[in-house]
Amino acid sequence: MFDRHYAVWPENMPRHLSLPQTSLYTNLEVSALRYPHRDAINYYDSPITFAELKQQVDALAGYLQSLGVEKGDRVLLFMQNAPQFIISYYAILRANAIVVPVNPMNRAAELEHYLEDTDAAVAICGQELLPAVAPVVGMVNLRHVIVAAYSDYLTRDTDLPLPAEVEAPAVALNHPAHIAWKDAIGAGESPGELLVGPDDLAVFPYSSGTTGAPKGCMHTHGSVMATCVQGAIWSHGTTESVTLATLPYFHVTGMQGSMNTPIYGGSLIVLMTRWDRRVAATLIERYKVSRWVNIVTMAIDLLSDPDVEKYDLSSLENIGGGGAAMPAAVSDKLFQLTGLRYMEGYGLSETIAGTHINPTDNPKSQCLGIPVFDIDSRIVAVEDDGQTGRELGPGEVGEILIHGPQVFQGYW
Repeated sequence: MFDRHYAVWPENMPRHLSLPQTSLYTNLEVSALRYPHRDAINYYDSPITFAELKQQVDALAGYLQSLGVEKGDRVLLFMQNAPQFIISYYAILRANAIVVPVNPMNRAAELEHYLEDTDAAVAICGQELLPAVAPVVGMVNLRHVIVAAYSDYLTRDTDLPLPAEVEAPAVALNHPAHIAWKDAIGAGESPGELLVGPDDLAVFPYSSGTTGAPKGCMHTHGSVMATCVQGAIWSHGTTESVTLATLPYFHVTGMQGSMNTPIYGGSLIVLMTRWDRRVAATLIERYKVSRWVNIVTMAIDLLSDPDVEKYDLSSLENIGGGGAAMPAAVSDKLFQLTGLRYMEGYGLSETIAGTHINPTDNPKSQCLGIPVFDIDSRIVAVEDDGQTGRELGPGEVGEILIHGPQVFQGYW
């Protein structure tokens, strides 16, 4: 592995990380054991403790197994950001199954591809997405759909403006294949033995790639654990960190930076279903948010609000993401408001989020950063026969090669 990037390696940062040899579910189990009464999620001012989160995860896992979900089965998770997404994700893992996160903007035609590709018998969806799921029930192997109303988790009054799908009350379900979330959680089922470990498959984020239909990226508990732990250490996360979750959880950046990493660390997730710059600014101020992983366009939108200076954003300690280069003028405004530089990074669905991130103590504007822990990454020439050749130098265009613990197992 080359070491040229160590010249700009963050001060006092280890160069190697020993990763936990456990399942992702174990991260939640440990945090709930250590911090049962601490809030794991705050959803528009409604809190959920780690103990409550684990209890509902276990209840849903048991119910999934009662529907016939077994080790290695794929379960579709078709939902916007909500407490039920987090509960479903960890319940699927606790049931020894594999999470297939689906973009909530997909419709029936796209869902047919996921069903044919994964042979999933169970889907979990937000109720606003049921019209897209209903036509494909009975198609291929889909037999059961658990339907969640986000408003079920608004347990306290709030002065925040809410998205329509968050305010909407639970609707009556009239199809035998449709199961209300509350009925699934309240069924009193308990899961069997946890059978999965670091080498078992955990999640299949789908990558559109450049050719053909979307392809499922096969990630193990171990590969997902890698960027989860790497992100926590690189960004100096602690149990006292507060993460604003605005990126969609179906995508690997939001999934890792704003869900799995805080749960690993036993820290608080302040969760939004839909982006709203003033709600985001209010939540940063109200809950002293310290970490915000986003896409550049969100940061630009927040900073372009003429009233942004009315909000106290001083609690922020780390703000970054990717998706596009951060314009210098916007970066400068962020620095004026918060004293922080935007931390740009680079990753893929195939690497379950970031492989390259800027050094926290020396970020370079409009740069994708350096390889983080235990990653060997090079740019090489592509030969006429499609094979990779010699390593290239600065200013030369080639293909990126990445080797590290978060690289996927291949396409499903």
